[in-house]
Amino acid sequence: RMETDCNPMELPNNTGFEEDADYTDFEGTEVKDMRLEAEAVVNDVLFAVSNMFVSKTLPCAEDVAYINVETRERNRYCLELTEAGLRVVAYDFDQTDDRLQTPYHETVYSLLDSLSPAYREVFGNALLQRLEALKKESQS
Repeated sequence: RMETDCNPMELPNNTGFEEDADYTDFEGTEVKDMRLEAEAVVNDVLFAVSNMFVSKTLPCAEDVAYINVETRERNRYCLELTEAGLRVVAYDFDQTDDRLQTPYHETVYSLLDSLSPAYREVFGNALLQRLEALKKESQS
């Protein structure tokens, strides 16, 4: 199971998930839906990239979802999210290239860290600011 720091139950109600007729069959069942997992991934790291969203063109299912990401370097990727993790499946939004044999990453942090030095810097700075805030809290 993919771990994230964001509980999908804490997602805002405007994810568009409820209105999507394709997913109404899942209501009341215990089916794990990768689309919810993908939304959580996006919400977790959106602050550190230029753009990131779950693909509305490529099919989401119980076992797979696709996430488009544009790094701060303006590079575009389409990521596949499965139980195995995340991997790059194309170098543009809403595409998949079967010839690409990219490795799976266990976390979105690891994947973005390997793709984007600017992500690494922004994420690191956010972490430092959080640590400073915690330090100040503990001193007061």
